[in-house]
Amino acid sequence: MMNPYNPFNSQAQGQAQYKDFTATQLFCPKCRQATPVRERLLLVLPDGDLYEYRCVYCGTPLGEKRVKEQPQMPIIY
Repeated sequence: MMNPYNPFNSQAQGQAQYKDFTATQLFCPKCRQATPVRERLLLVLPDGDLYEYRCVYCGTPLGEKRVKEQPQMPIIY
């Protein structure tokens, strides 16, 4: 049974809410603690962009994120 007071009453709304995350801190094995990260564009791909996260203090690569490009809506005249 659907709860009308539940903000996640459909699965599509729940997925749309968490569409894009940006990390602010990740664990760095070299610094041995959670450190702030810099997001750097690594590659521009046909289906989106690939970003890399690096430690602010030592520059160690800590992870990556792929952002899929939204399909272009056709213009209807």
